Amino acid sequence: MSFAPAAREVDEGATPAGFARVQLTVNGRAVERQVDSRTLLVDFLRKDLGLTGTHVGCDTTQCGACTVNLDGVAVKSCTVLAVQANGGAVTTIEGLAPAGGLHALQQAFNRCHALQCGFCTPGMIMAADGLLRSGCTVDDASIERALEGNLCRCTGYVHIVEAVKEAARALCVPTHRETTP
Repeated sequence: MSFAPAAREVDEGATPAGFARVQLTVNGRAVERQVDSRTLLVDFLRKDLGLTGTHVGCDTTQCGACTVNLDGVAVKSCTVLAVQANGGAVTTIEGLAPAGGLHALQQAFNRCHALQCGFCTPGMIMAADGLLRSGCTVDDASIERALEGNLCRCTGYVHIVEAVKEAARALCVPTHRETTP
């Protein structure tokens, strides 16, 4: 998982000192706002855009509840400034599924009982989506690497790993079936 996106050009134009104009695509929709240059991406998504599926758990990259995809890469949005995402494409849990439906990961998390309280679920799903989009073969080890830094205090991880494997199969992502000796 990447924690710091590549630097992007920030056009402060006619904005007051300490503020910047941010232009991004969020869940397929063009968005432009003037923000305090210190605004975290997670706060921009939640407060400015009302996308509250991205959760704030720790503000220190420890829990992963704030994971979103930025330009196709899973990032923890509590450590990315909104201005760093300028010009990028952000997908949140709200934008993952087709209109009126559920994404294969959401369906698999439900079927495999991979959630309890649900607080970590959006971050887990977005981190798993990053793995499924990466082109890597999906197996227990790659899932564990993709989800490290995403904490669940309720379920343990067995059902979460099973859900990611089920979603990979449903999306025809190459998987490596684990064999027991």
